[in-house]
Amino acid sequence: MFLNNLWFVIIAFLWVGYFVLEGFDFGVGALLRIVGKDEKGRRVLINTIGPIWDGNEVWVVSAGAATFAAFPEWYASMFSGFYLALLLILVCLIVRGVAFEYRGKGHSDQWRKRWDWSILITSWVLALLWGVAFGNIVRGVQLDVDHEYVGNFLDLLNPFALLTGLCTLALFLAHGAIYLALKTTEEVRARARSFAVSSGAVTAVLMAVAVGWQYSIRGTTWSLTSGVLGVVLLIGAVLITRTGRDLLAFGASTLSVSFFVSGWFLALYPNVFPSTIDPAFSLTIENAASTPYTLTLMSWIALVFSPVFLGYQAWSYWVFRKRISVKHIPDSPTELKHHMDDTDQDGTVGISSARSKK
Repeated sequence: MFLNNLWFVIIAFLWVGYFVLEGFDFGVGALLRIVGKDEKGRRVLINTIGPIWDGNEVWVVSAGAATFAAFPEWYASMFSGFYLALLLILVCLIVRGVAFEYRGKGHSDQWRKRWDWSILITSWVLALLWGVAFGNIVRGVQLDVDHEYVGNFLDLLNPFALLTGLCTLALFLAHGAIYLALKTTEEVRARARSFAVSSGAVTAVLMAVAVGWQYSIRGTTWSLTSGVLGVVLLIGAVLITRTGRDLLAFGASTLSVSFFVSGWFLALYPNVFPSTIDPAFSLTIENAASTPYTLTLMSWIALVFSPVFLGYQAWSYWVFRKRISVKHIPDSPTELKHHMDDTDQDGTVGISSARSKK
């Protein structure tokens, strides 16, 4: 049982890491046309996550792979029961990744606008759907005696799961705004701080309701404590943001996400996929686990490669730690064309203007 418990903790850690890192990532994408009011502002937002967004997604790949290897019954029941929801998540992740890569390939405003909306919409949908998915896992689903999901897609859209989805959406928006306040300057930073402060109170209320509801469904003292800490730390992050101490505020929002998500797994344990039909049909860390040999082999592999992965990602964040300003953003080809069009009859003013902007 030691290895079973160990891998439950490891998987929980991977999901916490994913929601912390991809949480502000989704938040930045969702705020693209809210905080980034113009073209340069939006490019600032994208550049704050440009070097790291794809590295953040490694966490969800690792969490899925670890679940598949350590708890194959959990993986099979979850992916078959949540097939449509997870397919939608996968499509959104693909579209979002393509949008980041292709946004700068075209030279027209319309081209960039389409990809901007792709980033924004998929970020909102992903932030919502991940919360709905874990809301259902914590609440439990209709698993039969063979651990197969016998409900339908609409059963997943229950009130508790939808509330959890709204919580993750609101939390990621606040987390992303606080991250932007840390990574940007001037007008962009001011808009990010304003959004973080204004949205923080609503987010804290949603989280408090979700934590209380979760405790009434499948809570423990530990899960309640973790959830309450998440709410308190978010309030603290918002208050610190108002003072301008952005790094401390981001640390508080990071801990807020960590405690809120940890509360899900503390509420689950020792289950991994509860059944609402009969508690005896639930998947636990014992009946869903792989053989001891598999878990032992996985543990040695994780021991060797985890420091390499964590070290590389920490180094990436350190390299790209500086703030980004609109002054660092060169004019786009469209903007250069506008400058060149603003010329006198012989074109000398427009050419000099375009060169100076370069």
